[in-house]
Amino acid sequence: MAGRLGSLLVAANLISDQQLQQALAKQKTEGGRLGSNLVNMGFIQEDRLISFLSQQYGIPSVDVANFEIDPEVTRLIPSEVAQKYMIIPINRTGSTLTIAMVDPSNVFAIDDVKFMTGYNVEPVVASEGSIKDGIDKYYDSADMLQTVMQDIQEEINIDIIEEEFEEDVNLGDIKQAVEDAPVVKLVNLILAEAIKKEASDVHIEPYEKEFRVRYRIDGVLYEVMAPPKRLKDALTSRLKIMAELDIAERRLPQDGRIKLKMKGKEVDLRVSTLPTLFGEKVVMRILDRSNLMLDMTKLGFEPDALKKLKDAVFSPYGMVLVTGPTGSGKSTTLYSALGQINNPDINIMTAEDPVEYNIFGINQVQMKEEIGLNFAAALRSFLRQDPDVVMVGEIRDYETAEIAVKAALTGHLVLSTLHTNDAPSTVNRLLNMGIEPFLVASSVILIMAQRLARRICPECKQQMEIPEKTLIDIGLTPKEASEITCYHGTGCASCSDTGYKGRLGLYEVMTVDETIRQMVLEGASAAEIKEQAIKNGMQSLRMAALNKLKAGETTLDEVLRVTFGD
Repeated sequence: MAGRLGSLLVAANLISDQQLQQALAKQKTEGGRLGSNLVNMGFIQEDRLISFLSQQYGIPSVDVANFEIDPEVTRLIPSEVAQKYMIIPINRTGSTLTIAMVDPSNVFAIDDVKFMTGYNVEPVVASEGSIKDGIDKYYDSADMLQTVMQDIQEEINIDIIEEEFEEDVNLGDIKQAVEDAPVVKLVNLILAEAIKKEASDVHIEPYEKEFRVRYRIDGVLYEVMAPPKRLKDALTSRLKIMAELDIAERRLPQDGRIKLKMKGKEVDLRVSTLPTLFGEKVVMRILDRSNLMLDMTKLGFEPDALKKLKDAVFSPYGMVLVTGPTGSGKSTTLYSALGQINNPDINIMTAEDPVEYNIFGINQVQMKEEIGLNFAAALRSFLRQDPDVVMVGEIRDYETAEIAVKAALTGHLVLSTLHTNDAPSTVNRLLNMGIEPFLVASSVILIMAQRLARRICPECKQQMEIPEKTLIDIGLTPKEASEITCYHGTGCASCSDTGYKGRLGLYEVMTVDETIRQMVLEGASAAEIKEQAIKNGMQSLRMAALNKLKAGETTLDEVLRVTFGD
C-alpha cells in the first residue's frame, strides 16, 4: 500500500513529494506504516488521513473506542493476526464480519480473515492508534504471551546446565543470553502487563521442575505465566542488570531499583533477589507515583474516623501510630497525612526504609543499615535539624521507640508505623519493647489500625443470597441481617475473572483520651482498652468491614478474610 497511498496523497495535494520521500526513508530505516510515519512526522493530521482513505475506498471511517465489542467477536481473529495486519473485528451480523483496518486496501488481510473465519468481510477504516488501543483492551494478555513464548521457543537456544545456585555458572553465557531479544521482550512483557493490570508486586520464582511468574493484584497473588525453565538465569540476570545489581553474586540477597517510563508515566520498581534452593527468586514492588492517593478524603475513611485522624495530625506535638501488616496501605496513609500538613512554614523530616515516593517539600532520608544509618541514628540527627514533624518508617526496637517517644514529648509531632493486629494491642507492644507506661500514656495521641479489602468489580456485580444466621454470626444485628442486600462479582474481562476491581480501606481509629491514658498507667489489658475505646465511639476493623458490606462495596468473603470477629 505504501507507494500507492503515497502517490494518492501527493495527487490530492495533501502532502508534498518531498514529504513522501522523507516518510518512505524513515519507513526503510525504522519500519512502521507509511500513514503512521506521515502523521508522526507532522505532515498530515490523522483524522484528515482517515477521512481521505474513507473517501478513496468508499467505506465508512470509525473510532474503535466508540464500540463495545463482544468478546465472542474478537475470538474470531487471533491476537497475532490482529497485530500483524493492524485490524480488529468490531461487529458480526449474520454471515458478515465487520473489521476495522488501518489499510482497507490490504486484500491479503481480508482474504486471510475470510478463510480463517468463514464469514464475508466488510472493512471499515480506523486510525492505527484506536486499533492498537482496541487490541490492548479486548485481547487477553495470555494470547500475546503465547505468541511471545512461541517466538522464544523458536528464536532462543540458551544451553544452561541445571545446577544448584551456589555452583559457578558461565557469566559470559548469561551476559550473552540477557542481550538476546526474546529475553528482553519477555521481561518487558512481564513488567508492562504487571503495570497494566495494576499489580502491586511481581514474583519470579524458580522451583525444581518449574519456573513461574505471579502478580499480586488487590492483595492476592495470581499465577500469570510459566516461562521455559531454561530461561531462569537469563531472565533473573536481565532484571539484575536493569536494577544495577551484581549478576555474579548469586549466593546472597540483593536489593535495587528500576525506574521505567511507560506510556508517558514514570514507575519505580523496588527489586529484591533471594537465593532459594533452585535459583534466585526475584520480587519487585511496583511504585506508581500516579496511583499515590494524597487526598485523605478519598482513602475510604468514615467521616468520624477521618476527623479524629485530621485532628491528630494537626496537633502541635504527640505521637500518631499507624499499624497493620505489610501491604495494608500504612505508607499511603502516612504520606497523605504528611500531604495535609506539608506547608512552607513547617519542617518535615522522614526516615524511611525504603523511600517509596519522593514528595516535594519533605526531607526524606533513606536508611542504610550497612553504614550504621538506621532509624534510631536518623532520629537522633533529625532532632538537631530543627524539625516540626518527624516521620519514622517503622518502630522496630527499644532504641527507636525511646527516641520517638522523647521527640513527641519535647514539642514534635511524630508519625510512625508498627506491626500489630489492632489499635489497642499497640499499647502493649510499646510496653513490651521496654517503654515505661507513663511515657506511652503521655506521648501517644492516636493509634490507627488498617486493612485493605477488595472492592466488588462494578462491571459484573450481582446480588447474592446469604443466610441471615451467617450474617448475624459475623456481627450484624438481626434487623440489619434481614434488611441487607449482599453482592458479589461473577468475574469478567474487566477484573480478569476475579470478581474484584481495586481495594478500599478499613480503619480502626483509637484516640488516646484521659480514660485510656489512665488505663495504660494502671496496666490494663488490650481487651479492656478495646472495650473502653468502643464505648468512646471507636469502630473496630470488623465494624468498618461490615459497613462496607452493608454499602454493597465488598463481599462477605472479604470481610472474613481481612478481619477477625470482635
